[in-house]
Amino acid sequence: MTKLKLLILGTDEIWSIDKIYYKHLSNLEIDIRFFATENIFAEYYNKSLVNKLTFKLSMSRIYKRIYIETLKVINEYRPDIIWVFKGMSLSPQLLREAKKLGIMMVNYNADNPFIFSGRGSGNSNVTNSIGLYDLHLTYNLEVQEQLKKDYNIKTGFLPFGYEIDQQIIDEPIQEINRLCFIGNPDKYRAKLISQLLDNDVAIDVYGHHWKKYINHKNLSHRDAVYGDELWRTLKNYRLQLNIMRIHNLNSHNMRSFEVPGSGSIMLAPDTVEHRLFFEDKKEVFLYRNLNHCAEISREILRMSNSDAKQIRENAKQRSVHSNYTYVNRAKEALKIIKATYES
Repeated sequence: MTKLKLLILGTDEIWSIDKIYYKHLSNLEIDIRFFATENIFAEYYNKSLVNKLTFKLSMSRIYKRIYIETLKVINEYRPDIIWVFKGMSLSPQLLREAKKLGIMMVNYNADNPFIFSGRGSGNSNVTNSIGLYDLHLTYNLEVQEQLKKDYNIKTGFLPFGYEIDQQIIDEPIQEINRLCFIGNPDKYRAKLISQLLDNDVAIDVYGHHWKKYINHKNLSHRDAVYGDELWRTLKNYRLQLNIMRIHNLNSHNMRSFEVPGSGSIMLAPDTVEHRLFFEDKKEVFLYRNLNHCAEISREILRMSNSDAKQIRENAKQRSVHSNYTYVNRAKEALKIIKATYES
């Protein structure tokens, strides 16, 4: 029997969710290839100030180059399905050309196709291509409803997951009894953290350029952490703070699964989706507002070691038994894609 042919278009940077899905889909019964369209753009844009200026002045031909190279890959491989991760470098014209070949188009946007919260979160290619996809996979229930309402497009709910080496999850820790936040600053995050600091909550932040945003007696700055160092940092602190961004305020994010999955205690916004995935006060802690966040932080930092250990174990077990790993997310994604393709 001929295998289904799937082409992924995205970025293969080590941190990318695109690469995670490619890895796990490669172990399933399909023929799959990856073309790193976003790497072509990043290499061009970051090569020189001249390239950056040329692009910002709309004088660059980089999108045309990506169009030509991607279309060549499509014509040579002839996939049944193309799965685009966000698609900032892909023009609507390219999608139309692929559809003329009878290829089913799938999109997954790890941000929000309707709200752009930063330079890398979206552009006109994303906006103008929404209606050209046959299927939108999204982690965000509100986005899913808006796609159905505004575009009458088939959608699938595909939450984030976690991918952590079991050896790291099982490692013993020397717990640091402080609140921690891992991530780079923006105005929204800095405002919330500043208010917590003013409420006498001591916080360690890991990321780039925090000193440009906040300097406070209760704040300690740390360098950004990645890979295995990130997971160990998550685990070593008593409490990990999760902050939504403007594009996912009522949803969840990657940390929503990475923190509990690593066996860490998460303090996150009280959203419908967080309650869908975890039980408050047993597996995670959910805050309604700033004062509530500060109150819960102090309670957890005063918690006995045995109680904290139990919360960690509850979070870890819920993640395992509910199949929140990306191994399972890849299976879920393929099931939705196949069902749409065969319908």
